[in-house]
Amino acid sequence: MSTQASKAAAFRALHERPGAFIIPNPWDAGTAKLLASLGFEALATTSLGLANSLGRPDGAGVVSRLEVLENCRVIAEATDLPVNADLENGYAHEPRAAAEMIRLAANAGVVGGSIEDATGDPANPIYDFQLAVERVHAAVEVARSLPIPFMLTARAENLLHGRHDLDDTIRRLQAFEKAGADVLYAPGVRDLATIRGVVSGVTRPVNVVMSAADPSITAEQLAGVGVKRISVGGALSRLALAAFLGGAREMKDKGGFTWMRDTVASKELKAIFTR
Repeated sequence: MSTQASKAAAFRALHERPGAFIIPNPWDAGTAKLLASLGFEALATTSLGLANSLGRPDGAGVVSRLEVLENCRVIAEATDLPVNADLENGYAHEPRAAAEMIRLAANAGVVGGSIEDATGDPANPIYDFQLAVERVHAAVEVARSLPIPFMLTARAENLLHGRHDLDDTIRRLQAFEKAGADVLYAPGVRDLATIRGVVSGVTRPVNVVMSAADPSITAEQLAGVGVKRISVGGALSRLALAAFLGGAREMKDKGGFTWMRDTVASKELKAIFTR
């Protein structure tokens, strides 16, 4: 098994080499092993995928901090791949309290993680600019204090919360970069022109999540505008559940079982899960 230090070094190297890489989002050990078997080089947790697996709606505070950390541990231990964690807003508003989530996640085995500027409060969804920057700065301090080269991602959440102000979003990313974030991320960008604008506004690696972008965009096109890391959020979870519901509805509505033709062979799963 790879050590956490070697995973951290490999993860940092992915961000330093030319081109872009895809970092898909499993939600448990099984899906992590399946993605590793296909040759992906890193994995990322998903808050939506975890909430789905627990039968809960995605949202701030719906899944507990302890549940998130346990999911980090399970996925980090499932394969030799480096894992980046979706840590939402750090489960705290005060900068140092939120930053402690970085240390806890690293202790759970992940080698990267994100902190976002979304408050979880629908009435006031985004932290004020200065507080958002202070939170990233505190998270950077914790990340730098760790015994591994932890990759900290800072997220500007405006576009996911009805604040379609790209200038403010880029301003926040620039401030997060100045505060020391390793990777920058503005979920909600949809088209290549907007993505190019975000990338050109900063100098650190940029993550784009395709669950919110035009799905016709390819990894090659994203690399062409300077994107470094491509994730899919909870989209693979929703894809799996769509297939599950399709089969279940065929049984319920038609008494049919043709969906079995699309299932993966037990032999193939056994081979992957016993490696």
